[in-house]
Amino acid sequence: MNTSRPPSRRLTTAQALVAFLARQYTERDGRRHRLIDATWGIFGHGNVAGVGQALLESAEDMPYLQGRNEQAMVHAAVGHARQSRRLSAHAVTTSIGPGATNLVTGAALATINHLPVLLLPGDIFATRPADPVLQQLEVPYAGDVSVNDCLRPVSRYFDRVTRPEALIPAVLQAMRVLCDPAQTGAVTLALPQDVQAEAYDWPEEFFAERIWRVARPRPDAEASAQAAEVLRAARRPLLVAGGGIHHSEAEEALRAFADATGIPVASTQAGKGSLPYDHPCDVGGIGHTGTATADDLARTADLVIGVGTRWSDFTTASSTLFQSESVRFVNVNITSFDARKMSGLAVVADARTALEELTAALAGHRVDAAYTAEYGTAKAAWEQRVTGAFSAPDPDARPTQAQVLGALDALVTGDDIVVNAAGSLPGDLHKLWRARSADQYHVEYGYSCMGYEIPAAIGVAMAAPGRPVWALVGDGTYLMSPTEIVTAVQERVPIRMVILQNHGYASIGGLSESVGSERYGTAYRHRAADRTFTGAPLPVDLAANAESLGMRVIRARSVRDLRQALAEARAADVPTCVYVETETPDTVSGPPAAQAWWDVPVAETATRPSAVKAREEYDRQAAARRRHL
Repeated sequence: MNTSRPPSRRLTTAQALVAFLARQYTERDGRRHRLIDATWGIFGHGNVAGVGQALLESAEDMPYLQGRNEQAMVHAAVGHARQSRRLSAHAVTTSIGPGATNLVTGAALATINHLPVLLLPGDIFATRPADPVLQQLEVPYAGDVSVNDCLRPVSRYFDRVTRPEALIPAVLQAMRVLCDPAQTGAVTLALPQDVQAEAYDWPEEFFAERIWRVARPRPDAEASAQAAEVLRAARRPLLVAGGGIHHSEAEEALRAFADATGIPVASTQAGKGSLPYDHPCDVGGIGHTGTATADDLARTADLVIGVGTRWSDFTTASSTLFQSESVRFVNVNITSFDARKMSGLAVVADARTALEELTAALAGHRVDAAYTAEYGTAKAAWEQRVTGAFSAPDPDARPTQAQVLGALDALVTGDDIVVNAAGSLPGDLHKLWRARSADQYHVEYGYSCMGYEIPAAIGVAMAAPGRPVWALVGDGTYLMSPTEIVTAVQERVPIRMVILQNHGYASIGGLSESVGSERYGTAYRHRAADRTFTGAPLPVDLAANAESLGMRVIRARSVRDLRQALAEARAADVPTCVYVETETPDTVSGPPAAQAWWDVPVAETATRPSAVKAREEYDRQAAARRRHL
C-alpha cells in the first residue's frame, strides 16, 4: 500500500489564490482565453499584506493594475469583460471598510448586465484577535456580519473564506459562475485579512491548468419547432436583438437569419450593432430611445422574436409599445427567467445556436415583399432625419450635442469603439448612431451608471489594443469619476475622451420639465444672496481639470474646431481629451424627440400648473399600458 502523501505546496491563502487564478482558462468554439487576465487593486490594511504581497510574488503570472477608485476599477473590469465577449475577466481587490463598500455600485452594474467580474475585498479578522478592528462595522445581533455583506444582493455568488482550506471549494464555485453564460455577473470572495496571510499545504493539483468550457446549449426540439411554426404564420414579425447576441457572438447567425427571411431587426441598447446600420433589415433602436421605424413596426407587429433581451421598461416603452391585440412573443434566451417574460414561447438556448436552427427550419420562408418595402421606406426616411440632426450648416457655430455625434460619425470606421452610459447621450446614440461593426457601440444602460465611461474605456482598450476607443461624457458624468484619467496616463492607455459641457444634468433637466418639476435642481448655477439660483454658469473648467490629471486636451469652440480636434485625438498615441461646450445648454439635444413613452410617475396632486398638466399627459399615456398574458 502506498501511504505517501500527494505532492503539496506551502503557500499563504492569498498566494494560493493568485497562483490558482493565473491558471484558469475559458474555451468556446475551440478558442482558448485566459479567464482572469489581470487584477486591479487599491491596497489598505485589509489586503496589502495578503493579496498585495501575493501579487508582488506573482508579478510575472498575474498582471497588476493600479486604480484610483474602487468603483471605477470594477467599471474598468466590466468594460474589459464585455469587449472580451465574457470569455475573459478581471479581478478587483480592495481593503476592508470603504474600499469594500465602494465595490457595491460596480457589482450591481456587472450583475444587472450579466458581465463577469471577480471581487476580492478584504474582510475583518476571522480569528477575532481584536474586535472591533479598524473600519469594522459592529452589528449587535450577529458576530459574523461585515460591510462585505452589502455585496450579497448584487453578487451572483458570494462566499467568505474563513479558513485556508475553504478557499478550494469557494474559488471553484466562483469560477463556475463566472463562466456560466446564464448566471454570470459579479462574484465576491470576501477574504478575512488574517486568513489571507495564513499558510497551508495546498494539494499540487489545485494549481494545474483548468479549462472552463463555455457551452452553447441547443434549444429544445419541440420549442424550436413551435417557434418556426408561429414564425411562418406571422405576417408582420419583428425581431428584437438584445445583448445576448453579442455575448454569444451570434451576429453572423443573425445576419443569415435576416437575409433569409427578410424579418426586420430592431435592437435594444445592449444589442445595437447586432446588424450594421446599413443592413437592409436593420431598423435601429427600439423603445423609448428608439427610432420611429422600429417603434412603428412594434406597434403593429403580430409576432415579436426577442433574442437575448430581458425586456426592460425602456425596450417595451413601459409596456405600451406592442399594441396589436394579436401580438405574440417568442423569446430566445440563455436563461429561462428571461425567456418566459411577456408570456412568450420560451426557447432556452444559446442565441447563435438557436438562430442557426431557426434559419434552417424556416428554409424557403420569407416575409411579403410589401412588408420589406414598407420598413425599407421608413428606414430611409429615418436616415434622412439622422442626417439632418448631424448636419451643421454653420461650421463656425457652437455645435449641438447631435452635431458632436455627427462629427464623430463622419470620422470613425468599424475599428472605433464608442463607450457611454448615462445622461442624454444614450438616448441620442440609440436613435442616431450608425454602428458599423458588432462591437462599436458600447453603451451600458442596464444600470445607466454615471462615471462608467472613462474607466470602462480603459478596460475596453486593454481588451482591444490598437483600436480607437472613445469615452463620451457629459459634464455631470465627468464630475462623478474623472480620477481614472490618471490610470490611463500611468498605464499608457490612449483612450480618447469627449467632454460635452452643457452646464448641468441635461437629461434629468429635460425629464424634470416633462413631469412638471420645472428643471428644479438640474442646472449648475451660482446662488444669489437670497439662495436662489442665478443664470450665470459656474466658472468650472473641466478641460483644465483633465489636463491637470495628465491628459492631453484639445478645446473645440466651433463645429470646424471640433472636426479637427476629433481627427487629432483619433491619431494620438496618448490619452487625449476633446472638450466642447454644446449649444443651448438648457436643452437636451437636437435630434427627434422620443418615439415612445417611458413611465415616470407624476404627482397625482399638485398646485403648480406644470405638474397638473404633466399628470394629465401621464394618465393619457398610462391608459395604453397592457400586460401581455
